[in-house]
Amino acid sequence: MKLVDVIQPKSIKIPLQSSTKESIIRELIQVLEKQNLFNDPEDVFKAVMERERIMTTGVGREVAIPHCKKQECNQFAIALGIHPGGIDFNSIDNKPVKIFFLLLGPEENPGMHIRLLSRISRLIAKDSLRQGLLNASGPQEAYELLKAEEEKYFEIVS
Repeated sequence: MKLVDVIQPKSIKIPLQSSTKESIIRELIQVLEKQNLFNDPEDVFKAVMERERIMTTGVGREVAIPHCKKQECNQFAIALGIHPGGIDFNSIDNKPVKIFFLLLGPEENPGMHIRLLSRISRLIAKDSLRQGLLNASGPQEAYELLKAEEEKYFEIVS
């Protein structure tokens, strides 16, 4: 499964308005809630925050990948948000986070959940993609950048 099979321009928010870890996660959940992917946004929020309590998903390089698996999620979904100024997300490198990927998925498919996390991590390691996302004028441009980078990267690896 490709990221572009899961993420869509309507699940990308540029810029994010929130200023705290909790409010950023809520804002990203709201983006996905509009797509009717789950019934209870508060339950999803609690699950994501519980995962954050175990270990931060601020992976460094101004990126965080909050995520959770929920029974009520009948399919995988990714919201991408950009916060140009960055916020404190308890990132492993102690730097503010500007790029957020929220991944939600069904509990019964943990292997795909891990593959999607891995795919995000490999792609976002590229400085050019991170810079492109930070400079994107809107959701469509961010989606096209992600799509092009994913096609280029996995064509080389395959």
